Amino acid sequence: MQRLAEQSLSIIQKRPQNSHKGTFGRTVLVGGNAQFGGAIMMSAEACVNAGSGLTTVITDSHNHAALHARMPEAMTVDWDDKELCDSVLDSADVILIGPGLGEDEKSQSLLTYIFQKQTEDQLLIIDGSAITLFAKGDEQLPHPSQTIFTPHQMEWQRLSGIKIEDQTEEMNQALQEKLQATIVLKSHRTEIYSKQGRFQNPLGNPGMATGGTGDTLAGIIAGFLAQFSNSVDTINAAVYLHSYIADRIAQENYIVLPTKISQALPYWMKQFEQ
Repeated sequence: MQRLAEQSLSIIQKRPQNSHKGTFGRTVLVGGNAQFGGAIMMSAEACVNAGSGLTTVITDSHNHAALHARMPEAMTVDWDDKELCDSVLDSADVILIGPGLGEDEKSQSLLTYIFQKQTEDQLLIIDGSAITLFAKGDEQLPHPSQTIFTPHQMEWQRLSGIKIEDQTEEMNQALQEKLQATIVLKSHRTEIYSKQGRFQNPLGNPGMATGGTGDTLAGIIAGFLAQFSNSVDTINAAVYLHSYIADRIAQENYIVLPTKISQALPYWMKQFEQ
């Protein structure tokens, strides 16, 4: 297994002078029921700060006012407005589903809907409760090679059937090959499994053990994939930078708030631009 290093951030390119918001990708985030709206808001904040050109959030209408107030750069769509949902999804480069989605019948129908909408040119990130819904169901991934799962170890247990204590490199890689999707397995040393090989993040700290850290990582991955290359290198860079920033915050803070990671993204991306 290869260890990620600072060189992984070489995918962060200097922005061309002749640019517009469409240059840096269209990202659509789906999640946030009436109870867990904060999760999709943290994903959206991370995605915008990671540089996605256009970020749209499909969420429960209860979350719209709070999202507009916190992150006016993101657009919002009521997930019951199918016509508008169809329109924004048709134009997406990257779709993220799961943060704060929940596990009820409505959540399942939204996951099925996204599977029906995804095209072979679109990347799909499946996070949080969407992983559990997929694991419990019998649906097939429409485009496995265009799919990224971002489970923590218990979600990976549900998805793979491998108990946490048995989640070895070999077992995890074998399941990745079966799924044909990229796996970002979150832990104190996050591991990435892909057709290009296995990678481990050497960074991270216990201050990150707080709600929203994974939602933030999913948003960063979405924002990076929207503007940089569609490759495991881009995913690796998102994972590495997420922990790199967190480690610097932890030098002076007992807890690393996920929103603080998001707020620091533009500064640190500028430091590493090529």
